[in-house]
Amino acid sequence: MVAQARIFPRGSGEMMTRSPVKVTLSEGPQHVAQFKDSDRQFDLTQEKELVSLRQEIELRMKNSVKDGQTVSSDVISLSVRGPGIQRMVLVDLPGIISTVTSGMAADTKESIHDMLTHYMSNPNAIILCIQDGAIDAERSIVTELVSDIDKEGKRTIFVLTKVDLAEKASTNPNRIKQILDGKLFPMKALGYFAVVTGKGNLNDSIDDIRKYEQEFFRGSELFRSGSLKPSQLTTQNLSFAVSDIFWQMVRGSIEQQADTYKASRFNLETEWKNNFPRLRELDRDELFDKARGELLDVTMALGEITPKHWEDAISKLLWKRVSNHVFKNIYLPAAHSEDAGAFNTRVDIELRNWAEQQLSKLSVEVGLQTLQNEFGTLVEQDSKKNDHDVIYDDVISCVQTESLSRHSWLPSNKENLRVIQFNTLEDRSVHDKQQWDAAVQFMEGILQEKMKEVDKNINELTGPSTTEKWVYWKSQSQEQNDRCKTKEELDKIIQSDVKHKDTLTPDEVTTVRRNLFMKNVEVDDKFVQETWNPIYRKHFLQRSLNLAQECRKGFFHYQRGFNETGPQCHDIVLFWRIQRMLHLTSNALRQQIVNTEVRRLEKEVKEVLDDFMEDEKKKKKLLYGRRVELAEELKRVRRIQEKLEDFIAALNKEK
Repeated sequence: MVAQARIFPRGSGEMMTRSPVKVTLSEGPQHVAQFKDSDRQFDLTQEKELVSLRQEIELRMKNSVKDGQTVSSDVISLSVRGPGIQRMVLVDLPGIISTVTSGMAADTKESIHDMLTHYMSNPNAIILCIQDGAIDAERSIVTELVSDIDKEGKRTIFVLTKVDLAEKASTNPNRIKQILDGKLFPMKALGYFAVVTGKGNLNDSIDDIRKYEQEFFRGSELFRSGSLKPSQLTTQNLSFAVSDIFWQMVRGSIEQQADTYKASRFNLETEWKNNFPRLRELDRDELFDKARGELLDVTMALGEITPKHWEDAISKLLWKRVSNHVFKNIYLPAAHSEDAGAFNTRVDIELRNWAEQQLSKLSVEVGLQTLQNEFGTLVEQDSKKNDHDVIYDDVISCVQTESLSRHSWLPSNKENLRVIQFNTLEDRSVHDKQQWDAAVQFMEGILQEKMKEVDKNINELTGPSTTEKWVYWKSQSQEQNDRCKTKEELDKIIQSDVKHKDTLTPDEVTTVRRNLFMKNVEVDDKFVQETWNPIYRKHFLQRSLNLAQECRKGFFHYQRGFNETGPQCHDIVLFWRIQRMLHLTSNALRQQIVNTEVRRLEKEVKEVLDDFMEDEKKKKKLLYGRRVELAEELKRVRRIQEKLEDFIAALNKEK
């Protein structure tokens, strides 16, 4: 009757409730019922729909009971809405039994007892202790269980049903009054109510039952004599009482929780003030947004780098990557050619193959590396600013790494670069004296750098010089001493033939070994060859440097075509071609970076940031520490406290 409709199945002397039925009651414009796992709504104003609802509940109960069992702990959940219905949650449980009858599982009594104990032990539950008025009070078995669980009766309501039958059968009307005064049963309760649940006719409607209940109490001798209080009678008053107690418990629980969260908030705010006094309380999402803004500002700064800076950085890195190839695979083999024609042919072939197969790919790698380097430099500069917060470092670093790993050069840019490089290296026409001088200076710089490397290698082989021995107290090993004497013999070969080839003949190796043997130095062919390589390399570099000096004024001869009377400066033309390729490649890569790649990288940074923003595990990994956890906890506690206070205000307003 609390639901204003007969929603539960009823039986004649047999157990009907075999599993918990949870009914969420609330007020609504239409009187309907709906199962939690179904979209169907039952119209409770239609008797046919009510019959279907009861049959569905009975069917669900039977389906929830496993084979060999009588009751089930599976909960059947439904909601009931309608005009004037008091808001509460009602759980209908199987009635406690004293005897296990035939057809029941042996553990039915214990199963029901455990189920009732489980639900009634919930400190937030209101216990409706239902006592059949038609049964002698001494035969009651439910009151003892209730009193064991709620000893003080702070959440128990006693309900005496079938009062009409009790009044007719009772020879002592005072017993009913004693029950409703809480003096007969050894238990305590918040309230005692008497209700009538109909005449026992299964076909009676809820209106028939309600009408019969009202008529009975109006004509009841107990009521007319004043033995029963009006507030203790009828299902409607019981419903109001349960609702009031329910919301009192809710209010008390909410107020207690609000006080708890208020104290927790105070403690957390105090900890923040003591540990992070000059910092805003930013939670993980807010910190991520700040890091996002800072990183996007850094990305935008890539567009502010000057063209000269880009080209210088690209050119420097590109030459570092190609210098060994140019020197060892192009210049050295060509320099040992017999004449100028062979030199130029070898150079043209090597440059063409290089441009078609390797150079563009390597240049794109240099462009990517330069972009990464500049991005990293800007990030590092930003991290050194006074207003930078180190808590963002992991976010920025991880996003930077992920964005760069996703970034790749546009294929069309790579192809355009290949065409530019191929055409540039094909050109052998030095345009003016200024470019010629620049090429000479470029060649000299490269040769001098290589000369330093060779000198260092020779010094390591031959050991300290005489001066170093005296000044730094150094000494030669036996091997270094042998190298030094071998070097003296090899120097004689070079002095006798300044145009000597890069390899020794077998006769020359034999001569060197014989001369050394005369000096009590025994070495093998490999030892001689290992010593020869750096010595010849130094000789070659010196010859090339001398040629570069001679060619400083060779532009005049170049313009008229080299002839036998002037210096053969084809080496200068080669280095001019390399230098011009470096310049045009750096210029092209710079344009591609500024016009295309920076914008694409910025887009990728935003995409990575968006991906990370949706990944809670990632954010927790990147933003961590007590500062973050404290801000998160403060945000959570404040939000819960505010909601609790709003709820309390709504409860007070409704009251």
